[in-house]
Amino acid sequence: MRHSFIAKLTAGATLAVLAGCGGGDPLEPGQTSGAGGEIIVGSADFAENVLLAEIYAGALRGAGGNVTTKLRVGARETVVKGLQDGSLSVVPEYSGNLLAYFDKSATQTTPEDVFAALGEKTPDGLEVLDMSEAEDSDVLVVTEQTGSQFNLNTVEDLGPRCGEFVLGAAGEWKQRWEAKIKEIYGCTFKSIQTTDAGGPVTVEALKGGQVQVANLFTTASAIEANSFRMLEDTKRMYPAQNVVPLIRSDSLNDAQKEALNKVSAALTTDRLTGLVARVEVDKENAADVAADFLRDSGIQT
Repeated sequence: MRHSFIAKLTAGATLAVLAGCGGGDPLEPGQTSGAGGEIIVGSADFAENVLLAEIYAGALRGAGGNVTTKLRVGARETVVKGLQDGSLSVVPEYSGNLLAYFDKSATQTTPEDVFAALGEKTPDGLEVLDMSEAEDSDVLVVTEQTGSQFNLNTVEDLGPRCGEFVLGAAGEWKQRWEAKIKEIYGCTFKSIQTTDAGGPVTVEALKGGQVQVANLFTTASAIEANSFRMLEDTKRMYPAQNVVPLIRSDSLNDAQKEALNKVSAALTTDRLTGLVARVEVDKENAADVAADFLRDSGIQT
C-alpha cells in the first residue's frame, strides 16, 4: 500500500513525464555524473511526492547543487532503477514500503525498527538519509457521525463491530490486510468494496454511505476537509511510512546531504498535510509551496 503507495505509483504510466525540466526519455541513462555534477531529483506520480521532490530540489540548490527535476517518473521499480543506472540522483520515499520492496519478508512496523532495517537492506550504491517525523501511512477512517454513534476512536474499538460495516479500499487491500486485521484486531468486515487508493472514489463512497469505513492516508487533505475521524492503529498493523530521501550514494556531497537532513528535521506530519492541502485543494504550484516551506523552515532564504 504508499502501502497503497505502490498502487499510486503504478497508476501513472511508468515512463510518462508530465511535469519537470527537460525533455526526451525521463530515465535516459548517464545523465548524472556523481557529486559535483548534475543532480536529478525524481518523483512518483502523485501530488505529495511531487511536492517533496520540489522541496528536495530547492534545498539542494541552496546547498550549491546544479539541480533539475524529473517529476512523475512512475513506479518504484522505475525510480529505483533510475537511481541505480545514474539517470536519477535523489527521490522522496516512504520507509515501510521501501523496506518491503528491498526485503519482502520484513516484519518491522515501528518507525525506528523500520528505519534500522532499511539501512541494512538498502542495496550497495544507494543510501537513505535521515528519517523525517512526517509519516504518510495507511489509516482507517469513519465519518464523524459513525465515530460518535459507535464510539470509535481506534481500530481496537472497531474490531468487534467490523461485521456491521463495509470497508472501501484499493483492490490490493483485501489480499494484503484482510487476514492481518482479523489476526490482530479480530476484525472481519461485512464486505470489502474495491474503490481506489485513497482517492476521490473512496472519499465519495464514505461520504455517500456506500461504505462505513475507508482506507485513506494520514496526510490526505480529504480527512480534515470532510471531518473524517482517523482510527488509531494502536497495535501497528500498518508499518511506519516515514518520509526519507533515497539517494544514489555518489550523487551528493556532504553539504548537500546535510541540506536534505535539515528538510527531514523540519518536516512533520501536520506540516506535510498542510502543504499537500495547498497543492491538492487550493491548487497552488508545488514549487511555490516548496519554496515557502524552505523559507519558513530557515533552510533557504
